[in-house]
Amino acid sequence: MGVDIRPELVALLPRLRRFGLSLARSQDRADDLVQAACERALKAQDSYEAGTRLDSWMFRIMRNLWIDEIRKVGKQGPHDDVDDGLELAGDDGVRTVELRSEASAVERAVLRLPEEFRSVLVLVCIDELSYREAAEVLGIPIGTVMSRLARARRAIANDLGLEPGQRSIDAGE
Repeated sequence: MGVDIRPELVALLPRLRRFGLSLARSQDRADDLVQAACERALKAQDSYEAGTRLDSWMFRIMRNLWIDEIRKVGKQGPHDDVDDGLELAGDDGVRTVELRSEASAVERAVLRLPEEFRSVLVLVCIDELSYREAAEVLGIPIGTVMSRLARARRAIANDLGLEPGQRSIDAGE
């Protein structure tokens, strides 16, 4: 038997759930995807090479499972409300309401992106994979990662009504 990946896999679960949500657009479906990926990884753990990035390996497994699911179902679309998965901590008040509104607007903008843009955005901007690592996970060239990321960011900015170079909705504060 090779390396025991279980401890690292448990630590990776929050990131896997986040990536699953970016693919499935539903927390329930994302959780099912994470579970299926973990099962597959544990069954194939002997093929995991020690010293390689477990997160990249797992993201690749999840993406392949999701592609299989899309092919099986025939088409993709939102089925559940993603708002169930978003909880912001903070005090009650006007600022909390504003932040929730902004976060909700960003979330809706991200969910409106095509899957290929969403996947790149989540892997690079949230899970902090390098362009090269994201390219390996998605099986695409690095240039395509950079192009999709730029287009995703531009689409979100346009969707939110941000000017080029403006960092957030309330950047003037």
